[in-house]
Order: sequence, then C-alpha cells, then structure tokens
Amino acid sequence: MESAIIKLTELKPGQTGIIHAIMNADIKLKLYEMGCLPGEPVQVLIHAPLGCPVAIKVANYVLSLRLSEADNVLVLMET
Repeated sequence: MESAIIKLTELKPGQTGIIHAIMNADIKLKLYEMGCLPGEPVQVLIHAPLGCPVAIKVANYVLSLRLSEADNVLVLMET
C-alpha cells in the first residue's frame, strides 16, 4: 500500500489521514493547542457549502477550521 502527503483541504468528507506537519509557523502553535499534532489521525466530516469552514474530527472531538488554516495542514493518506 502506498502513501501520499497531501493538504487537509484535499481530503473529501469521510476520508481519513494522519497529520504529518503544519506548514505555517504562525498558526502551528494554535493548531497544536487544538489537538492537530503530527501523528494524530484526522477525518474530514464536511466542507461548508462555499468550502469554508471545514469540519474535522481530531483527538476525539469535532473542530472547525478556516480553509486557510486547513490548507496548511499536511496529512499522510494511504492510497
């Protein structure tokens, strides 16, 4: 089974991945504090009708991220 590193915004609702890294240093601490840590499983629940926000499940709770924040989260996805 192969793996690919993609942006969180590229996952479709229902798809899961493992957080690999946060690209933007300015929001890294904020996302870490919300449970978006490298190695943590993440699942996209829903994209709002206009694409923003994105609801994800991480660390056993639902979190809503702005599209600009979710675009900075790299996830490892098995293909």
